[in-house]
Amino acid sequence: MAKANKAGRNTRLVHNGFGIDPGTGALSVPLIHASTFAQDSADHFGKYDYSRSGNPTREALETIIAELESGTHGYAFASGMAAISSVLMIFSPGDHIVVCEDVYGGTWRVLTGLLSRFGIEATFADATSVEAFEAAIKPNTKAFYLETPSNPLMKITDLKAMANLAKEHELITIVDNTFMSPYLQRPIELGCDIVVHSGTKFINGHSDVLCGFAVTADKDLAKRIKYIQNAVGAVLPPNDCWLVIRGLKTLGVRMEAGQRSAGIIAEELSKHPKIKKVYYPGLESHPGYGINKKQSDGAGAVLSFELETADLAHKLLENAKYAAFAVSLGGVESIISYPAKMSHAAMPPAERAARGISDSLVRLSLGVEDTKDILNDILEIIELYGGK
Repeated sequence: MAKANKAGRNTRLVHNGFGIDPGTGALSVPLIHASTFAQDSADHFGKYDYSRSGNPTREALETIIAELESGTHGYAFASGMAAISSVLMIFSPGDHIVVCEDVYGGTWRVLTGLLSRFGIEATFADATSVEAFEAAIKPNTKAFYLETPSNPLMKITDLKAMANLAKEHELITIVDNTFMSPYLQRPIELGCDIVVHSGTKFINGHSDVLCGFAVTADKDLAKRIKYIQNAVGAVLPPNDCWLVIRGLKTLGVRMEAGQRSAGIIAEELSKHPKIKKVYYPGLESHPGYGINKKQSDGAGAVLSFELETADLAHKLLENAKYAAFAVSLGGVESIISYPAKMSHAAMPPAERAARGISDSLVRLSLGVEDTKDILNDILEIIELYGGK
């Protein structure tokens, strides 16, 4: 394990405890491409035996992620959904989970279409209301599952209040921290038990690796997650681990650049007559502005906005010059996406509509481009296709 690092956020990202290889002096974590490891004797196995169970490069990344999230145990998976699904597999038939109602579509799909077949029940409730979550608790409830900001409507959950409620009922609190990353928000410090990530997004940050993470500071939960990770085997390969370690070093500068652009663009779009509503927790008009400011170090680099018509949304998506029309978010390049047919395509139309995810809603993840180029591109397309 690397030593605890209490320096500033950007310093910790660069000086992560694995900066200089003691054997060679290399300024890079060694990439160990090995599926298996030789043992000295039948009675005494070494630290590593088979890469599904443990690999030095993956262990370095898992240690770094755990430290950044103020946890003690981190686990790297082959995708965000592998991490989320593995964490949810610590529960048993007959267990019940209260879930934020506008949860990511892939998580909704696992809960309603897969875990439900194994007798794990989910109730979806408004996570902006502690009272709504408390009302959803049943005798067999075992956990809360939260996202804040939520995807794609950027709703904010009071994590400390939810963690306190969970503790009153002896429940586990799980938080998807993908949108904020540990650079801006650390749920474990607020009393939550498990943090999950689609590391494909901001943690890796370069749109070239699928990965996911789970972090906890609880030894018992760590043991349960590790058992699932090893048993199921959806681990992150060494080469991908190495790429993520490299990508993490620029997390701070990437988040700061994207967040700066997101704030400016959200303000400008909120004034535009062709845009019905902008969802961004950095706007003082956002219902969760105060809570987010209290529990996070910023408002993040993602915003969503609803255009006047679905046709105008399509024109923006199809004609954007600098923001790639693509699934995902959190890359160095800005990405514009269509929740109704991308992140929440797994939800039936009626379920999406009930959550306020309309066909005219788009989501924008800001990268490191010049803010004016992204903003002017959006405004020009709206002007060209928006009519009078």
